[in-house]
Amino acid sequence: MAGVFAAGVGAGAINSVVGSGTLITFPVLLATGLSPVTATVSNALGLVPGSVSGAIGYREELRGQRRRILKLGVGCLLGALTGATLLLSLPADAFETIVPVLVGLALVLVALQPRLSRLVQRRRARTGASPRRDGGPPLSAGLTLASVYGGYFAAAQGIIYLSLMGMLLDESLQRLNAVKNVLSALVNTVAALFFLFAADFDWTAVGLIAAGSTLGGYLGAKVGRRFSPVVLRTLVLIVGTVALVQLVLR
Repeated sequence: MAGVFAAGVGAGAINSVVGSGTLITFPVLLATGLSPVTATVSNALGLVPGSVSGAIGYREELRGQRRRILKLGVGCLLGALTGATLLLSLPADAFETIVPVLVGLALVLVALQPRLSRLVQRRRARTGASPRRDGGPPLSAGLTLASVYGGYFAAAQGIIYLSLMGMLLDESLQRLNAVKNVLSALVNTVAALFFLFAADFDWTAVGLIAAGSTLGGYLGAKVGRRFSPVVLRTLVLIVGTVALVQLVLR
């Protein structure tokens, strides 16, 4: 129980700053003897409070982004429902091949984000096009597909969100991270509510992870908001690389 609670604290903190907290809690739940599906759904529900506390911790960076979140949230909601349905209908190893590819691509986009942003800005300057506050159809489609994955498993979901938004939105990395926390909270909540009516939970695990992730999410936001863009991007790359290695070796 102490180990599950500690994993919840760590996952909540990492999720609010970077993402990939599931890669801490999921192996711990498997080690307690839970089946992969029960561990996945229990983890999804337990991490919801941590996602919410992380979003609250970033409330200053969320100012002026309500319209953007509402627009992007619709696709994320639909993606989460699709992913949750797939989890309960597809074989447990169905995403094992595609997940490392998605995470690896996301890490490349995060690393190249400053250069890609400059290229996009130069192209807009040449064409006279004005930047879209919501990222347009490419971002909506990309986040919807990422949310399908998030509803299915959620490991490194936040890194994929950050990579897509960093490439298509003219915002600081901290403000994008705040949006990422809200969208992740939405996806986790929708998937968890779906699982409530269609899957079996281990309620002890849910309670321990919920308590730990609530604390960790708030503390992670307090620390993460102080990071410079370079430090935050470096942290994303480090955590994402560890996540990628773990996914490949599973």
